[in-house]
Amino acid sequence: MRTRALLTAAVMAAGLAVVVQPAHAAASPVQITKIYYDSPGSPDNGRNASLNGEYAVIKNTGKKAVNLNGWTLRDATKRSDHIYRFGTFTLKAGKTVTVRTGKGRNTATTRYWGRSGGTLAYIWNQTSDTAYLRDASGKAADSCSYNSSKQPYKNC
Repeated sequence: MRTRALLTAAVMAAGLAVVVQPAHAAASPVQITKIYYDSPGSPDNGRNASLNGEYAVIKNTGKKAVNLNGWTLRDATKRSDHIYRFGTFTLKAGKTVTVRTGKGRNTATTRYWGRSGGTLAYIWNQTSDTAYLRDASGKAADSCSYNSSKQPYKNC
């Protein structure tokens, strides 16, 4: 009888522990949906038009706008010039933004990486790479990896 009471108390305590523990954080509604890592043309010529043919598409799949100020997009290298940092920018619910490697005029739908120091070069490796999206606090929001295939892009 005492064993059953102890077992019942243990089961109830375990059940209570599950109830009072915080739920896991939901996945970020902001997701990488595509990486176009091999810009059109043969061979890639490194000019701005070719650089802008290399890009990542990010979508807000949620029902509320998300302030992306301070969020980062980067590749797998540890190079500091391979990090795009969003400035003042809000991604509306259900909308996408394309982050292009080259330079241009930022709009509500397109942002330009335009690497620091005025140098322009490709970001995404053509054989394999990983895109990482982090929120302003540095917490991982999403990632997308690819290995070279017959397609010049990866749908994530």
